Amino acid sequence: MADDVSTRIDSMVKAKDVVLFMKGTPLFPQCGFSSRAIAILDHLGVDYDSVDVLQDMEVRQGIKSYSDWPTIPQLYVKGDFVGGSDIMMEMYEDGELKTLMDEKEVARAE
Repeated sequence: MADDVSTRIDSMVKAKDVVLFMKGTPLFPQCGFSSRAIAILDHLGVDYDSVDVLQDMEVRQGIKSYSDWPTIPQLYVKGDFVGGSDIMMEMYEDGELKTLMDEKEVARAE
């Protein structure tokens, strides 16, 4: 069972350049941390997918094991785990997140 969830998560993480596992959706985030993460990605102007972990309990638990990170939201760029909203905020404030997106040649939002 766990392998199935891990395989599903792996395909989600690799489906798009930037993937955010969050509580809720970009239009209706269900926690402040998810809301902050969306605001950062929107401000950077990158194209991203989001996965609402509240819609799938297997993914909600599985993503924590997948990344070995206990909290949600979780950001992935080009298949690599970046961090949660606090790490995103720190990286955004010092320009590191924009640099990462540029270096990885992440697609821009249209």
